[in-house]
Amino acid sequence: MEWENLTSVSEFFLLGLSQQPEQQWPLFGLFLSMYLVTVTGNLLIILAITAHAQLHTPMFFFLANLSLTDTCFVSTTVPKTLANIWAQNQVISYTGCLSQLYFFLMFGMLEASLLAVMAYDRYVAICYPLHYIMVMSPGLCVFLVSASWVTNALHFLLHTLLMSSLSFCADQEIAHFFCDINPLLSLSCTDPFINELVIFTVGGLMGLVCVFCLVISYAYIFSTILKIPSAQGKRKAFSTCSSHLSVVSLYFGSSFCVYFSPLSSHSAQKGAVAPVMYTVVTPMLNPFIYSLRNRDIKSSLKKLMWARKIQSF
Repeated sequence: MEWENLTSVSEFFLLGLSQQPEQQWPLFGLFLSMYLVTVTGNLLIILAITAHAQLHTPMFFFLANLSLTDTCFVSTTVPKTLANIWAQNQVISYTGCLSQLYFFLMFGMLEASLLAVMAYDRYVAICYPLHYIMVMSPGLCVFLVSASWVTNALHFLLHTLLMSSLSFCADQEIAHFFCDINPLLSLSCTDPFINELVIFTVGGLMGLVCVFCLVISYAYIFSTILKIPSAQGKRKAFSTCSSHLSVVSLYFGSSFCVYFSPLSSHSAQKGAVAPVMYTVVTPMLNPFIYSLRNRDIKSSLKKLMWARKIQSF
């Protein structure tokens, strides 16, 4: 690559999910509806948990943080996508692109970290129910959540700083609906070896730690459930972690195929469509999964709605 072809990039162009004009407004309506449902659902979960004292337990404390993370996660990408479609303008500034990249990666891995923490919480609840209150103390819960936030904030600051050190070619088109790490690396005119090395070592290590915690926790959980003599007891024990297991399967199943594959095998179509599952669909489905399969959440939401109706009258 000739040095003359390098440029001081001030902006990028997000090509989105489709270049067909007739598909822009249906995509706008789809993304807007999913965004509103996601934000409303997650905020209702947070409101229900904070408003009712019986939900002030470790499990619901982690769930409230997960809902907050989902709200922030979807808000890093969808509003900009909606603004671009509405204004018929695909431009995103260089600073805005790196900022979006940072918050997207941070909240994405923060969700994985919280899911791992929630798996440990379910492990203690099912395997050591008599010691649950003592083990999952308020101090430990706050520490686990705070450590997840701080670790991911610092981790992805490193990725963003490394990305800012790259030079980009004159072609500034990103075949994506937001600034993701793989499409940006593919536009680099300088060797992204250090970036890729950090992704597959540091990033891969953090991902494997989360997966390891999930696998070990559920291995002990399933082992304990199988030892319960009655079928009713097994169903009751499994119901306490079924919602979490559904969210874990949905999130990790859709994200690992994108970020833990070599950059050379990364296609534009795959890179643009596959992340929709975990950037938009998963945060939207999480409130439904937890509210529909958790009796306490459903009861609190009904009380919340009933109180609103009484106030309106």
